[in-house]
Amino acid sequence: MTTSSLSCETTADLTKVPAITLGFWIIKILATTFGETAGDTVSMSLNLGYLIGTAIFAALLIALVIAQIRAPRFHPTLYWATIVASTTAGTTMADFATRSLGIGYLGGSLLLLALVLGVIAAWHFTTGTVSVLSVRTVKVEAFYWLTITLSQTLGTALGDWVADGGPGYLGAALIFGGALAFVAALWFFTATNKVALFWAAFILTRPLGAVVGDFLDKPVAHGVLELGRAAASAVLGAGIVLLIFFLPQRAASRTGERVH
Repeated sequence: MTTSSLSCETTADLTKVPAITLGFWIIKILATTFGETAGDTVSMSLNLGYLIGTAIFAALLIALVIAQIRAPRFHPTLYWATIVASTTAGTTMADFATRSLGIGYLGGSLLLLALVLGVIAAWHFTTGTVSVLSVRTVKVEAFYWLTITLSQTLGTALGDWVADGGPGYLGAALIFGGALAFVAALWFFTATNKVALFWAAFILTRPLGAVVGDFLDKPVAHGVLELGRAAASAVLGAGIVLLIFFLPQRAASRTGERVH
């Protein structure tokens, strides 16, 4: 087989999402934490409110999702910008649902969990799989980004519910961090379905990021650091940008072949 034919075959096997590596999870957790602080900066610190904040971030998210779907291949900067937009939109949407609409953290968490499971079920029924290695067509990408956005929104409500239920932000971070460690143990040491474990981990990173974000920017009287939302967002944003450019970024391959 010639080099050119191998290149064509390998390119055809690439997805439009990054390979699932340790770097992926580090950036994802930072992105979810940034989403909490940046979303709160716009809706609370700037006093724009949850509805206007949601409109701003939702418009940005829609534009980025369209750009992501139209892109012919995986672009790290575009992909992570879309993830960040989903986390910020998720923050303001969850706060609008749980606070402005008055359904509370528990009601919001249950509603959003039902929506996430419903979208995943529809995705599986339509395509036969919910694996990220299938993210190559417009239909699958639409399901992928809808699932991600709803999971980010669910994570915000879930994180707030657990933190306000007694353990506080640091305690909630330990709870969700422990849950992620348990999922990782299942991944490495059991034959549990890897697709299910991926989505479990993906969803759990959001409440972890939400409570860590709150731990960074809430008042000291609440037992946290009070770094300030804008300052915390700036530090987190800089960290995300540095990691995107300095950590290896490659598209996931359905054949498992590493392609640069």
